[in-house]
Amino acid sequence: MEITFRFFASLSERTGATEGKVDLPGDATVRDLWDELGSRFPTLAEIGFTPMVACDMEYADWESPLRGVREVAFLPPVSGG
Repeated sequence: MEITFRFFASLSERTGATEGKVDLPGDATVRDLWDELGSRFPTLAEIGFTPMVACDMEYADWESPLRGVREVAFLPPVSGG
């Protein structure tokens, strides 16, 4: 299945990419997608935080299945003051 991924803020800056497409097996999870992206963008291993994830604009967890999902967004943690 084809999944569109999006990187925001510091993730985009680290990878030099804002979005792209990945083909994954039908039983893939968000974690599987992240692992695949880590092989394409080795700088992701150096980010020092766990990104938040949204599947089709709804927050998801790392074990969420991707079957039927069109887009996965990875967002850095939000801080405020």
